[in-house]
Amino acid sequence: MFTILPIKGMIDQIDGFYCDGISAGLKANNALDLGFIYSDTLCDVEAVFTENRFQAAPLKHYLMYKKDFQTNFVLINSKNANAMTGKKGIEDINSIFSSLNHKFTNPIMSSTGVIGNPLPIQKIVDGANSFDLETKNAQNLSKAIMTTDAYSKTCMYEVKLEDGSSFKIGAVAKGAGMINPNLATMLCFICTDANVPKEDMKEALKVNSETTFNAISVDGDTSTNDTVLLLTNKKSNTYNKEAFFEVLRLVMHDMAMLMVADGEGAKKAVAFEVKNAATYEDAQKAAKALSNSLLVKTALFGEDPNFGRIASTIGASKIACDEEKLVISYNNVIVYNKGELIFNDEIEQQAFKVLQNDKFKIVCDIGLGEESFTAYGCDLGYKYVEINADYRT
Repeated sequence: MFTILPIKGMIDQIDGFYCDGISAGLKANNALDLGFIYSDTLCDVEAVFTENRFQAAPLKHYLMYKKDFQTNFVLINSKNANAMTGKKGIEDINSIFSSLNHKFTNPIMSSTGVIGNPLPIQKIVDGANSFDLETKNAQNLSKAIMTTDAYSKTCMYEVKLEDGSSFKIGAVAKGAGMINPNLATMLCFICTDANVPKEDMKEALKVNSETTFNAISVDGDTSTNDTVLLLTNKKSNTYNKEAFFEVLRLVMHDMAMLMVADGEGAKKAVAFEVKNAATYEDAQKAAKALSNSLLVKTALFGEDPNFGRIASTIGASKIACDEEKLVISYNNVIVYNKGELIFNDEIEQQAFKVLQNDKFKIVCDIGLGEESFTAYGCDLGYKYVEINADYRT
């Protein structure tokens, strides 16, 4: 038995982890743009990366380390993605780490921002050399890694086991746009003091990514830098596999939902539940198609309960489906029922009231099996175009 408790605070509450964010001059107006996570003991580390074929230099640099390496330092910059920078992008990372006053073990770099520009090496080196590695300021770190985010994204949990022992786990993340159900334009750093076996770290990340970061969509785009890092210093000397898998799922779900809610210009966070599909693959495919559809997203923005767009998207996903088996609901309001046209003025008004909420669910019962999957998305409006049209200016 175990108890999972959400607690106030951030990753700097975990014993042995230190972090901060500063202004290194990458952003204008002295905005925070460079951060770090440091552990006073070596950490086991696992990662999940973007499936974009043009992976950024920080990802390639990470993959050059030997299998099962340990680290004690993560350096994170915003404003510049260090992507599409070729071999020089990797060389620049090595140059930065070799120029630091403190020598770290297998340091990791993570970057986010504009693609196609070389790193401002000297600014990053000067900034990193000013870090106080005894600082615990996760609030500054969360701000330093933001790009188009409207707010910081953090969470923290404590797990208490039946024998009285406990461990903590928390995360800090960024992500608001260029988000597709294949990770996202996102960085997520998860820290824990749980004594997690290395093989469990890898399995837990893979299993939980499928229903969290791989199940969200803002605009259908997958970036070059998407990263989820899991670091454990094992200081609690406490572990329970079932508890760890569940609390990691909660952490990743929290971060994923914050990203959807913060979709660039978004006002609505929506769950797309596809149930009773013939296969799990069909359920997943249809749910992700719904969360990705621009026509569906714009209907959500207009608060238009147009079930035709929902049905059309399911059919276009090419899953096994039958209009005489399909049931579509906005929360508990059924708008289409197995081929029967029930969408009268009264039902449309009920559905419209659902769409006026900040959060709601669209449920699609395929009626051909027992498999289900839920994807998450948001509306898409004028603000998204404004933000991305001005992204480099």
